[in-house]
Parts: sequence; structure tokens; C-alpha cells
Amino acid sequence: MSLSALCLRCGLCCDGNLFSHVALRPDEVASARHHGLDVEALVGGAPALRQCCTALSQRRCTLYAARPEGCRAYGCRLFKELAAGRVSLEDALAVVDRAHALLSALNEGLPPDTDARSSPVMERARFADLSEDGLSPETRALRERTEVLLDEHFHGGPRRFAHAPGEPE
Repeated sequence: MSLSALCLRCGLCCDGNLFSHVALRPDEVASARHHGLDVEALVGGAPALRQCCTALSQRRCTLYAARPEGCRAYGCRLFKELAAGRVSLEDALAVVDRAHALLSALNEGLPPDTDARSSPVMERARFADLSEDGLSPETRALRERTEVLLDEHFHGGPRRFAHAPGEPE
């Protein structure tokens, strides 16, 4: 019960803030399209679901019973910590709430989303930071804090999106 309570409160694995696509097996493509999911071809032609998943509604999967294997198999670091009893449900939910609060605050510091299809906050923040105007120092710091929290509790480790000073590009 506590594992489902965590997932029902979270939705980050489906909203595009953790990753941009979920791999599909070739035999899942027809079903995914039948359910109205946004299927794209990755580099090399492999099929994948674009995130934010169109089946996500108020942090819940509307196609939970019919979700693809990639979705069924995924468990974020926080989920695994809760399942192993290394973190309490109360503490795990507090982390989820903190992640959503940071994403909401970050969204407020970004230019308006002009895409026809809503873009995830982290994607917009990364692109805005690379734009000519960049992000304000405060918004950049908030983006970095949000990245750290997502990496620590959901991805399972840090990712790098830019070269560190002094590194070759």
C-alpha cells in the first residue's frame, strides 16, 4: 500500500522531468498508439513514448493496467528505498512534496511555455539556461538545486548536461 501511495503522490517518472522518453518494445507500439500515447522513433529507429506521457492525469496513469513494460519495470531510487524499508512513507512523501515545490518555484522563474504541447519544467529550464539571455542567477541556482534533488532521490545518481569549467567541449 505505501508503495502505491508514493507513486500516486509523485508522477515524476511520467511527467518528463526525469527523462524525455520511455523505451517501447516493437510489439507494444500498436497498443500504445491505440491508447493515444505519443510514440516517437529515437535515433536508430527504436520506438519510445515521449514524456510528458499523455496518459498522465493529476500525477496518475490513466492506462495503468495497460502500461508498457518500460513503465512497469521502472522504480525510482526513492521507490526502491521505501520498498527496502530504508526510508519511511512519511519521509518519502516529504521528498516528493519537496520535488514538486521546487519544480513549481522553478516554473515561476521561467519564461512562459510557448510550445503547443506543454513542455516539462526541467526541459524548459535547461533550454532557457542555454539561451542567449540565460537564466537569472537565482533561477539558475534553483534549477541546480532541483537537479540535485531529482538526481539523488529519483534518478539514482548525478547526470551532467554541461562541461565543467576547464573541460574540453
